[in-house]
Amino acid sequence: MEFDLTKPYCYYFNEITKIPHGSDNEKQLSDYLVRFAKEHDLKCKQDDMFNVIIYKKASVGYETAAPLMIQAHMDMVCEKNKDSAHDFVSDPLKLVCNDGILSAEGTTLGADDGTGVAYMLAILADDELPHPDLECVFTVQEETGLYGSMNVKKEDIKAHRMVSLDGGGETNTLLSSAGGCRDHIVKKLIFVANECPTYRLAVGGLLGGHSGGEIHKEKGNANKLVMRIIKEAMIEGAKINLVSYEGGLKENAIPRESEIVFASCTAQTKLQASFDKSTKAIKEELEFSDAGFKIEFKKTEPANKCLSDQCNREVCDLVYLLPNGFKARSMAIEGLTITSLNLGVVETIGDELILSVSIRSALNSGIENLIREIACLTEVFNASYSIHAHYPGWNYSEISPMRDTLAQVINELYDVKLEVIAAHGGCECGVFKAMHNDMDIVSIGPKAKYIHTPDEELDLASFDRTYNILSTFVSACK
Repeated sequence: MEFDLTKPYCYYFNEITKIPHGSDNEKQLSDYLVRFAKEHDLKCKQDDMFNVIIYKKASVGYETAAPLMIQAHMDMVCEKNKDSAHDFVSDPLKLVCNDGILSAEGTTLGADDGTGVAYMLAILADDELPHPDLECVFTVQEETGLYGSMNVKKEDIKAHRMVSLDGGGETNTLLSSAGGCRDHIVKKLIFVANECPTYRLAVGGLLGGHSGGEIHKEKGNANKLVMRIIKEAMIEGAKINLVSYEGGLKENAIPRESEIVFASCTAQTKLQASFDKSTKAIKEELEFSDAGFKIEFKKTEPANKCLSDQCNREVCDLVYLLPNGFKARSMAIEGLTITSLNLGVVETIGDELILSVSIRSALNSGIENLIREIACLTEVFNASYSIHAHYPGWNYSEISPMRDTLAQVINELYDVKLEVIAAHGGCECGVFKAMHNDMDIVSIGPKAKYIHTPDEELDLASFDRTYNILSTFVSACK
């Protein structure tokens, strides 16, 4: 199956991939949407964050139907392979189509949520499709904390029915989503002169993935594992003082790679033996969840400074003890993660170590408890923390006419039963639900794999079928 640009949603997705649109870099795509609205003589609003709302009046015969909101986010997670020279700020994505699967060369594809943006443009451009009043909401900065959706004004949203296009699976729909926040931990670093050899320990080969949808799969977190290996060597008597610590690219992506540069006068053979011992244990632990785990250890360019002994102990113990990963599951809904957190990014910037953590829970108490745990650790180890992007969850509603209609559409089109899913990932549905407490919500999206990684894939046959479901569903919303 080819990527057929004569299909409007394929055409628009292809156009989107030509425009850089990573989080915080959505202005070009936002302006493209505004131009689209003007070219199609549609009312449009663009706010100061570059969210865009495009309105389309109801078709003949649908004038008395309740308005329908359709929503997707513009931004994509920008991850690439280490050997890729791609510049997400300026370069278009290089698309690859192979056996009905669309991907991007060496980078994320942005199907999350470029498919939703493309679907909305195709719906808005179709003057033959019957529909109620449409409010098509394109948001920014979803991947970094739902910032865009939280800037949308309640008075600009009249609809109390919503279709989220930030979902996947083709014939399933979300029942709920987690709330959450971002916790930034800052540790001031104290450096001293160094005369010992300098080494680099790197962890890689891990699968990574979305820290909401994949966290329950017990995948390895490179940021935690590289520190574990260092700490275990220290426990066995190695003298190690960190020089730098870097890993991960996004708070909401499980980090695949991380590295620590350190100074040590301990014999390299002793370090190697300890690292090998830790690696063997970790590979056994990850045998069925993340079997590609590997390390690289080698001597590197001498560093003229390293962390002081006290600061080094505080940094290593803080990260070693920092809670991470799957924490609690639902006892009511099988397979649903209730609470988790992800140490997504570690950066050494000047004299500061910055740890970026994504916290998620369906329960406010779950979020607050993890915040308190981190607060205690930062106090003990002389660090500070700050909370950002605290967003609401979306609770399950037993009664949903929208869900009933979607189930009927899917059954009639494909003779398949709608699958309902309670998700651990945070999504913008909770923000819009908070605007209108009676908002009736469904989610629709095509099948995609490995989102938030350079291996991201879009199933083109599913891309077709899902658009058929969406367009039929829009016309069924009378």
